[in-house]
Amino acid sequence: MNDTIDNKQDHAGQKPGRQNLLDLDREGLENFFADTLGEKRYRAHQVMKWIHHRHVTDFAEMTDLGKVLRGKLEAHAEVRVPQIQFEKPSTDGTHKWLLGMDNSNAIETVFIPDKGRGTLCVSSQVGCALNCQFCSTATQGFNRNLSTAEIIGQVWVAAKHLGNVPHKQRKLTNVVMMGMGEPLMNFDNVVRAMSVMRDDLGYGLANKRVTLSTAGMVPMIDKLGEVSDVSLAVSLHAPNDELRSELVPLNKKYPIEELMAACERYARRKKGESITFEYTLMKGVNDQPMHARQLARLMRQFDNALQMKDAAKVNLIPFNPFPGTRYERSSEADIRAFQKSLLDAHVLTMVRRTRGDDIDAACGQLKGQVADRTRRQAEHRKRLGLQAGVSEVDNVAPGRVA
Repeated sequence: MNDTIDNKQDHAGQKPGRQNLLDLDREGLENFFADTLGEKRYRAHQVMKWIHHRHVTDFAEMTDLGKVLRGKLEAHAEVRVPQIQFEKPSTDGTHKWLLGMDNSNAIETVFIPDKGRGTLCVSSQVGCALNCQFCSTATQGFNRNLSTAEIIGQVWVAAKHLGNVPHKQRKLTNVVMMGMGEPLMNFDNVVRAMSVMRDDLGYGLANKRVTLSTAGMVPMIDKLGEVSDVSLAVSLHAPNDELRSELVPLNKKYPIEELMAACERYARRKKGESITFEYTLMKGVNDQPMHARQLARLMRQFDNALQMKDAAKVNLIPFNPFPGTRYERSSEADIRAFQKSLLDAHVLTMVRRTRGDDIDAACGQLKGQVADRTRRQAEHRKRLGLQAGVSEVDNVAPGRVA
């Protein structure tokens, strides 16, 4: 398996010869103004504010730019954002968008408000190539990487929506690269998008409020540590190699010992910043007392290696079922017993509250409409017993996006 996936594709709707400005971070936009438009670099700052602070995409409305410059922008640039194909709020305040990326692909983006903070779950790929056995997205296979514009465009759509919420009831405070796809397999585009998220001319989020979640791309974790200061979360889901290789096939290439060593290197580069380890609890699979003991030992070893209390934080995630899965959610009693075992071992442990599962927006349920290029969707359909020509949408409640 290659550590990156080729991202060469045409995006429907792009005007020939025009640069989508959402594809550029501050440095890229400054270079575009200087090299392509022959303008002062600071003009890029004005345009970034119009795009990301005021959500203006029409150059004619950027009133502090001169007429000549606006003409140049019309000729050489555009601001093209993802198109909302479907959106739906959850009863708990979670909000999901189905965003069109081109004529044949769409992805889902989810906003989760909770006690003074608002977290946006952002996708990095259409589908996913890693085939984690308990993830709904894995059933559809992989189509392509998202461009920087398509990644930051998800933040743009959510921020514009939240700006229109009456009385500012909700605010975007955090972004997690935990949606569809493995972010480190789309490295350059993801890093560039996260730069805009953290830029004061973009969305002004602190480094610790932007989190990248990976299934364990060891070389790319090291590369990320060299170029970015975002928080790191690791999808662990099992405390030993045998079980993790079953649940997360990537573990066969980068086993737990190598993964934990990469996390240690990342934490040291970030001056001892904690790493979050995500652990989805599945009934009878990885939720037994022996698994809790193994996980506690692994986390204590991590703390000791860094000589730091709570260097490792565990986020327990109740499994969210989806059609065709063979896994079940652990009981509430088993979840709490698992957490208590970790806490008794002095491992900082939280249980993630399930949100948005009534609109298939909870963790592991994100699933956009994608033209599948693998056998995975066919195998999934076989498990569901679907006949040829019958879509999953035909087998679920009206208004629900599969």
